[in-house]
Amino acid sequence: MQTTKKYLINKFKLIVTLSLLVTLLITPTIFGQEEEVQKVTEKVYITDNNFFAEIAAKVDAGVVKITTITERSETEKNTPLQSDPFFRYFFGDQLPNLPDNIEGYGSGFIVSNEGFIVTNQHVIHNTDQIKVNLNDFEKSIKAKIIWSDYNLDLAIIKINVNHKLKPIQLGNSDNIRPGDWAIAIGNPFGFEHTVTTGVISALGRPIQIPTYQGQLRTYKNLIQTDAAINPGNSGGPLLNMEGEVIGINTAVSSQGQGIGFAIPVNEIKGVVEELKNKGEIIQPWLGVSVGQISPDVQDYFNLNNNKGAIILDVFPDSPAFKAGLKPYDIIKEIDQEIIENPDDVVNKVNQKEISERILIQIIRDGNTEIIFARIGKKPNRL
Repeated sequence: MQTTKKYLINKFKLIVTLSLLVTLLITPTIFGQEEEVQKVTEKVYITDNNFFAEIAAKVDAGVVKITTITERSETEKNTPLQSDPFFRYFFGDQLPNLPDNIEGYGSGFIVSNEGFIVTNQHVIHNTDQIKVNLNDFEKSIKAKIIWSDYNLDLAIIKINVNHKLKPIQLGNSDNIRPGDWAIAIGNPFGFEHTVTTGVISALGRPIQIPTYQGQLRTYKNLIQTDAAINPGNSGGPLLNMEGEVIGINTAVSSQGQGIGFAIPVNEIKGVVEELKNKGEIIQPWLGVSVGQISPDVQDYFNLNNNKGAIILDVFPDSPAFKAGLKPYDIIKEIDQEIIENPDDVVNKVNQKEISERILIQIIRDGNTEIIFARIGKKPNRL
């Protein structure tokens, strides 16, 4: 009996010892899990504290509304019905008069204390008057075009005010990735300072958009985002989580929701810096618009391969025009170096100095020709 009692006491001690040991082993793990849960909870609170609102408030004064005014020609003022004798017989001259001016809306953002504002070229193209509304100004301010580029669809306008401006910092669009957060700010349909959020959906998107003038504008390298972009957002900033501009909102797909496009900000940074430092833009220019040699082009012109670039347009009074280059010429070499694609033409021209001569080998009407041109200074408005 005593032996049994002693056995039970020893067994109890063993169980207690094992229990304490297990408790000591488990406790740090539980504490560690509690700390980890606490950390996850803290991360969730970053969004709960409305981080997007803080970014929007930080840059809001740097985003502007752009209003353009275009005067109607006499032809545009007269509707076709006014010259229809049947219509006039029944209704006389009781036709509504169209307004003398057409108003357009867009967005932009301030990039310097000197009053330089970045926007899209299509926002200010062929307008007679440009007005800018600042967030802390009651009246609109007249602006003038300093630089614009049709191919890039980018422009810089300038305002003069006795007021301290709040430029927005430019980021690096080479560092963004699909899935990164994105914030768009602009004036869709005239609703000022509208903030939308989303993510970067894709990079390097090529699209083509027909213009009102019947041309086809080609974009080669757009940022795709699902942040809501609508008419009036054009020219406004697409921002990262640091409040830096990573793109210029440009277009929205009419065929689906959540598909918007922005031009990478790195395409305008060099122009902005040159304006700040030199007060003007000095870029080498040949004056041609070039395109890819597609299989159809290769077959039509009976080309041996698809290397080179086809000239789509030649700007009047440009170096290319003066040298005798024509639309549908096929550029095969520049300075005796083979041209693989249209980007090679752009790169070759950009490496030249103003007034430097350039040798261009082309194919025209099935014959190879050599043309010399002299590089010019790119006009500030194209």
